[in-house]
Amino acid sequence: MKRIRNIGVFFGRLWSHKQGKVGLVMVSFLILVAIFAPVIAPFNPYDVSERTMKGLSPNTKHLLGTTINTGQDIFSMLVYGTRVSLIVGVTSGVCIAMVGSVLGVAAGYIGGFVDTLIMRIVDIMLVIPTLPLVIVLTNVLGRDFWIIILIFVALGWTGLARTIRSLVLVLKNSNYVKAAELAGASRWHVMIRHILPGTSHLVIMSTALSSAGIMVAEAGLSFLGLGDPTAISWGKMLADAQSGGALLFGAWWWILAPGFGIFLAVFSFMRLGIVMEEIANPRMKQTSGVYKIFKSLDSSYVEDVFNSMDDYQQIGLTERVQRGGTAHGTNLEA
Repeated sequence: MKRIRNIGVFFGRLWSHKQGKVGLVMVSFLILVAIFAPVIAPFNPYDVSERTMKGLSPNTKHLLGTTINTGQDIFSMLVYGTRVSLIVGVTSGVCIAMVGSVLGVAAGYIGGFVDTLIMRIVDIMLVIPTLPLVIVLTNVLGRDFWIIILIFVALGWTGLARTIRSLVLVLKNSNYVKAAELAGASRWHVMIRHILPGTSHLVIMSTALSSAGIMVAEAGLSFLGLGDPTAISWGKMLADAQSGGALLFGAWWWILAPGFGIFLAVFSFMRLGIVMEEIANPRMKQTSGVYKIFKSLDSSYVEDVFNSMDDYQQIGLTERVQRGGTAHGTNLEA
């Protein structure tokens, strides 16, 4: 009950935050669209038999027009594409957060051989070029979007693990951790009940931001032809628009629809992730250098900057005049 109450309090704070409310509403909207896609979509997006409807501009029947080559309804494709993007993004983000947090806590708290092994794996993974490796893995393992999720998780946990490890090295010396160790708690109990909750703000932020990044990566892979060919995604819509000559024939609606979907999803998850981090770590905003800079950028600050520029110009002009007078006097004496 206590954990459920804490979750309710957390979402209450998230809803009371202005930017958090925006992100939460947008993410909820995307989730509802993905769940009720068969109800919202007026046509079957996989139907390619409507040859008489090819290349239609937006109208009352086809809200976002149709494709040039197959006559598919673009609005229906956009709605169904939300499913693939959310499944790939959210699932990958959650799995990356779980793997990265567990391995980071183990490396930082246990130390020794475990720390060395995990960090050497992280170092190797970070120097491997990601895109060529993803291309090779998708060609070897297949292009099903569950395989793509597995590849994203296998390549995406390293950065979070290193960050969590750095935080755990500080938390392991805390008084409550030392008290638990003196009380006879096992390593696993200390890591799960005491260390891991202390890293929750990083895990929460990473989940939301990783989900946004994975959505962009999935769209990029689909655009390059490396996505699941049997599933409609926003990246595949852009790839079909490019190969179908949308720019050549002026079918702007075919490009604008998936682009807006990608922007909306990434923006909402990034807003949500930043606000979650701010709520879980209240000191972040006050200690942020960027926040302090923007807080001081008012009209008086700008006026002081221009006044200082005028003062420097006057000082420089005075020095040049004095140097010129000194040189002129020296020439007269000579």
